Amino acid sequence: MRDYELVAIISPEVDEDGVSEIVEKVTKSVNSHGGEVEEVKKWGRRKLAYPIDSFMEGEYLLARLKLAPNSVRGLEEDIGASGDILRYLMVKVDG
Repeated sequence: MRDYELVAIISPEVDEDGVSEIVEKVTKSVNSHGGEVEEVKKWGRRKLAYPIDSFMEGEYLLARLKLAPNSVRGLEEDIGASGDILRYLMVKVDG
C-alpha cells in the first residue's frame, strides 16, 4: 500500500454535521477499497480563488490515507459521485 493525501472542497451549504457525515463516507469508501485513513484534518471555511458552481467559499478537508495503487480509481469515482464535494485532489506522497 502507498501513502496518499486527499484534499477536498466541500460545498459551503453543508453544515458541520454534514461535513462529519462526508468524512465518515470517505472513510468507509477507503476501507471498502482495502485502505485505511490515518488522519483527517478539517481546515475550515476558506475563500476560493475562483467561483466553483457559483460558490466563493468552501469547507476544506485533508485526509492522509494508505491505499493500494489499483484501488485509487475506484475511490476517486466514489468521491466524484458525491454532490457535496465541489473539487478534490488526491496525490501520492513519496517517502
